[in-house]
Amino acid sequence: MTEISHKIFLFNTFKMTQIYTILFDLDGTIVNTAPDLMAAHNHVMKKFGHTEKKLSDIKSLAGKGAWVMMQRSFKEEIKDEKIKKEMTKEFIDYYAKNIDEHSQPLKGSIEFFNWAKNKNISMGVCTNKQEKLAIDLLKKLDIYKYFEYVAGCDTFSFNKPDPRHLTDVVEIIGGDLKKTIMIGDSEVDANSAHNANLPFVLVKDGYTEKTEKEIKHDELINDFVGFEKIIEKYL
Repeated sequence: MTEISHKIFLFNTFKMTQIYTILFDLDGTIVNTAPDLMAAHNHVMKKFGHTEKKLSDIKSLAGKGAWVMMQRSFKEEIKDEKIKKEMTKEFIDYYAKNIDEHSQPLKGSIEFFNWAKNKNISMGVCTNKQEKLAIDLLKKLDIYKYFEYVAGCDTFSFNKPDPRHLTDVVEIIGGDLKKTIMIGDSEVDANSAHNANLPFVLVKDGYTEKTEKEIKHDELINDFVGFEKIIEKYL
């Protein structure tokens, strides 16, 4: 009931004023979370007797959740469900306590968020990070206030690359899919946008081993400095 009321409130609040909707991935797109993700990863690896990884390995590990991140580190797949749960819990607990130790918003992002707000552009986050962790990180970095809605991997019964992860957020905030764009740093984000028939902006050097040429995109950026010039083309 609360969620429905929340949807109605957001719909009534933004439908008449917004001119455009921008959806963002979180990790590697608007926040460089690599140092804290790798710290949690290595904490678990060390505790359970596995090999630790370097920060530069983030590209081959992150993007699909805590367990997948760890699973990609093992030479052999771990099938013991009890061990899986213990390792995942250890990762989440450690990461939650150290979520903003070294994570920082991407260059130019805060300036862009302020510009977008002044233009009545609605913004939402669609991440495969747990919703609670995503909101906590955004709050600790003081950028949660810019977003109308944050959808994590556990917000709905589906997540990226399922297009509904994007389209449902647009519906919740009363947006128009014909006036929406997705921004992300990986093929998961690109596939989500493609599946939802949305234009896609790729952030370079994201958490993916794919090259920018291998990921379909409409726009390519290094960071958010001057990003408003790109968005203005879509308004």
